[in-house]
Amino acid sequence: MIPRIIENQILEALKPGKVVGIFGARRTGKTVLMQDLLKKIPGGKVLFVRGEDLNAAEIISSQRTSEHKKLVDGYSHLFIDEAQKITNIGENLKLMTDAIPELSILVSGSSAFDLRNKIGEPLVGRSQFFHLYPIAQLELASAKDFLEAKESLEDLLILGSYPQIVTANGTQEKKDLLESIKEGYLLKDVLEQDNIKDSLFVLNLLRLIAFQIGNDVSYTELAATIGANRKTVMRYLELLEKAFVIFSLPGFSRNLRTEYTKTPRYYFWDNGIRNAVISNYNRLNSRDDVGKLWENFCVSEMIKKGDYERRYANRFFWRTYDQKEIDYLEERDGKLFGYEMKWSDGQARAPKAFLETYPDSEFKVITRDNYLDILGK
Repeated sequence: MIPRIIENQILEALKPGKVVGIFGARRTGKTVLMQDLLKKIPGGKVLFVRGEDLNAAEIISSQRTSEHKKLVDGYSHLFIDEAQKITNIGENLKLMTDAIPELSILVSGSSAFDLRNKIGEPLVGRSQFFHLYPIAQLELASAKDFLEAKESLEDLLILGSYPQIVTANGTQEKKDLLESIKEGYLLKDVLEQDNIKDSLFVLNLLRLIAFQIGNDVSYTELAATIGANRKTVMRYLELLEKAFVIFSLPGFSRNLRTEYTKTPRYYFWDNGIRNAVISNYNRLNSRDDVGKLWENFCVSEMIKKGDYERRYANRFFWRTYDQKEIDYLEERDGKLFGYEMKWSDGQARAPKAFLETYPDSEFKVITRDNYLDILGK
């Protein structure tokens, strides 16, 4: 088992009268992490329930504190997996923390559809949230030596880093698992949210996004290609973000009139999912999209690392109308940090206009030679 970085952070956060939430895409290891945490609770007095368990869900959603007390009698901790399945989960967790202040609660959710708000709003000051991503380079680097980490890079770019993919034996098994994730889990939350039976529309939209990695996205063009209206496209992209399939970066603008901010850029949280969506598992030497794979990998890994290290930042891309650009930009501690992702050999320099406009900023190029120093430490 590859140790997850946020495990110790969650243990530190689990205090009496507090609710801790773990959010992330399906199959990223939330249940496994919760089961591992079970073993590390002093005294082991943990009640573990699933949101799909109708009996437990009925009691938790009952709004009867007497029933809540009976449910957790003799336990110091309550773990609820897939908590979004439980009606009025936020209000009921507040009732429980008010009536049973000695209880520590951990919940997980594979969908962000209102769950964070439902928990966070009633429990302001008494809740803390963690995002569990597909396994980060930071986690892999701690589990492998330098040579192993280098040798695994191509697999990460093609097959991604979902836990069961990383630990599977052989390329074919990894491909089969990715296909099963795509068909069985990837869009489940999106389809349930909008009560859709046919996932073809959503998959077609994802395919279009997969080919647009690193490019500005036009909602109007997407809508015309897929045969839908602009609002529908925007709605489904929002749902896909809330289901942790993709994420977006806005354009950064502060001082230059030529800075572009009209539409965001979209990325996948996992390269393997991106490649599964377009059914392309070819090795790197026979692909024409290696630059997109590298950029998607590096941008997603930068965000994972920043979140796990609690490096709070605003995140952007930077581009001007005359095509000067920086792939990824962080604004933190009053300073700008720019990163260019470069797979092929060669030099990359920060655009002159950027350095002149933001002279106190920093700029780095992430390459195959230095990526472990930036993403893996």
